[in-house]
Amino acid sequence: MNSLLTAFKKSPLFSLVLAYGLVGVTHNLLTFVLFLLLTWKWLDPKIAVTLLYPVGALIGYFGHAKFSFSFSGANLIGLSRFFITHIIGYLTNVLILFVFVDLLGYPHFVIQAIAIFAVAGVLFFLFRYYVFPQRASG
Repeated sequence: MNSLLTAFKKSPLFSLVLAYGLVGVTHNLLTFVLFLLLTWKWLDPKIAVTLLYPVGALIGYFGHAKFSFSFSGANLIGLSRFFITHIIGYLTNVLILFVFVDLLGYPHFVIQAIAIFAVAGVLFFLFRYYVFPQRASG
């Protein structure tokens, strides 16, 4: 098990996952704090996500393009693919909130914290193989 972990740490995938995680944690912490502020006696969680998701996505695009995936392609193509990918991420996020908050009654702040990781996993694969395919194919 230890040798498997050592081999993973030396693989290009490890540095990719690490960079993706650092960029993601940075921009998600910022947007999660804003989410908490907006929903603390003011906005419905789904409206807050609707307002904050595009802001976080734009920050994420430039962070991931530069630091995670070393994207050197055209920004217009990358941004359009990123936008399509984030529509999928946004719909996943709202669906999670609807099911677990509206239908099942769980606290929105707990569910949103979990949803961040669920959506991040989906987005990683879509970024790697669709939005920023250059580095990922190597």
